[in-house]
Amino acid sequence: MLKIRMLVAAIMLASSVSAVQAWDSLPSKAPAPTNNPTTTEKVELGRMLYHDPRLSSTGTVSCASCHNTMAGGEDNRAGSMGVNGQVGGRSAPTVWNAAFNTVQFWDGRAESLEAQAAGPVTNPIEMGMKNWDQVVTRLKAIEGYQHLFTKAFGKDSISKDNTTKAIAAYERTLITPDSPYDYYVNGDQSALTAQQIRGMEKVAELGCTSCHSGAAFNGAGTFQKFPVNDNGYFEAKFDFKKDKGLAEVTKKKKDEHFWKVPTLRNITLTAPYFHNGSVKTLKKAVAIMAKLQLNKDLSDNEVADIVAFLHALTGKFPKQIMPELPATPGLTFNK
Repeated sequence: MLKIRMLVAAIMLASSVSAVQAWDSLPSKAPAPTNNPTTTEKVELGRMLYHDPRLSSTGTVSCASCHNTMAGGEDNRAGSMGVNGQVGGRSAPTVWNAAFNTVQFWDGRAESLEAQAAGPVTNPIEMGMKNWDQVVTRLKAIEGYQHLFTKAFGKDSISKDNTTKAIAAYERTLITPDSPYDYYVNGDQSALTAQQIRGMEKVAELGCTSCHSGAAFNGAGTFQKFPVNDNGYFEAKFDFKKDKGLAEVTKKKKDEHFWKVPTLRNITLTAPYFHNGSVKTLKKAVAIMAKLQLNKDLSDNEVADIVAFLHALTGKFPKQIMPELPATPGLTFNK
C-alpha cells in the first residue's frame, strides 16, 4: 500500500511540476574518494583542524572564520576577512553540501575538497602562513595533534596531505538533506505550500535548472558565464564584471566571466549574493538573475513565488559541537 501511495504521489508531482524536469532529493551521505575514505578518526581530527586558528599566521583565522558551520556555512560578508584585517575580493561560498561540488572555489580552481583545503592556509590575504612546511612544523609541535594524526593515519603522519584529507573528511559530513523540497519530491505533497509549488514551476519554466541542476542545484561542477546579457545599469551598480572569474586562473580570454555554478541549497541563509557579495537581498538577486541570464523581467509576484520556493531548499543541519582543541601549555604561536 505504501508503494502504491508513493507511486501516486510521484505521478501527481510529474503532472503538477514540469514532467520533463528531473527533481532529485539530496543524499544523506556524500561520496568520498578512494584515496580518502571517511573514518570517524579523520572526521574528528578534521573538525579540530577546521576550527583551529593556529593554522593561520596570526592565530586569529580558521576555516570556520569564513565558513561558519554554526550558521549558513559562510560569513555573510561581501568579502571575507583574513589575517591582519585584510578583506578578499569575493564572498565566501557555503561549505554546507560542498561535498557535492565537483570543483571548488568560485572559479573552480580546486578539483576536490582536499585541494580546496590547502589553498586558504597559505593565501597571504586569508590565513597567511608562509608555506605548508611551516604549517606542518607547527602541528608537530602540538602534542595533542601527534596523537590525533596517529589515530587517523598512523604513526608520524602529520603532513600537508593528511591535514587536508582530514579537513575534507569533516566537510563531507556537512550535508543538509530533508528540506521541505526533498520531502515533496519524495512523495509528501503537503511539504510545500501552494506558493512554493508555483515558484518551483516557474523555476522549471524559466529554465533556471538548466544551470542549477542536480540534487544540490549546483550544476554538478559546470561553469556558466555571468552575466550573459549586458546591462549598463546593473554593471554600474554592482560591478559584476570587474572580476574575470575563471580567466583569472586560466589567463584565457574565452574564460572571462565564467563561474562555477553555486548551489541553491540553503540560499536563504547565505546573503549577500553573487561572487562579489554586491546584492544584499534574495529578492533582488532573483530579479537580477532573470534579467542578466535569461533576459526576463519578472513580476513582483513571480519573484515572490521563486523566493518562497528557495526557502523550501533549506535542509536539516547536523548538530555541530565545537571541538576542544589540543593545548600548547606555556607556548604560543601567535604574533
